[in-house]
Amino acid sequence: MGSAYLWVKAFHIVFVASWFAGLFYLPRLFVNLAMVASDSHAERARLLLMSRKLYRFAGILMVPAVALGLVLWLGYGIGLGSGWMHLKLLLVLLVLAYHFACGHMLRRFEQNANAHGDRWFRVFNEVSVLLFASTVVLVVVKPF
Repeated sequence: MGSAYLWVKAFHIVFVASWFAGLFYLPRLFVNLAMVASDSHAERARLLLMSRKLYRFAGILMVPAVALGLVLWLGYGIGLGSGWMHLKLLLVLLVLAYHFACGHMLRRFEQNANAHGDRWFRVFNEVSVLLFASTVVLVVVKPF
């Protein structure tokens, strides 16, 4: 494989890591939002603004991350027919679901309809770390 492959792979890694940075921090903002006192309108508004901007930015980063991953998989044949790739694709679907779940939770905060406490969001925050670590180990080790 030539240098174009290495460029695609490098940018895929950059965009995936950047996307995950947003997914690591957004639920932390949700923890803070869940802890805001009901009479603290300015703090709530500031946290909602930060959350909206971060969700939008993470969404922008998601697009080239997924697109470049598809180029590696379908264009260069990386992992075609491999068991580890099937699991990686499942993990990617879970990450996409996590991303969109964050968007749903953000809309619930905007509507003053959040149903979860800060402890729940602390646990939810760890899901992105587990997804990221699992994906990286799977891609590097290729256990099957």
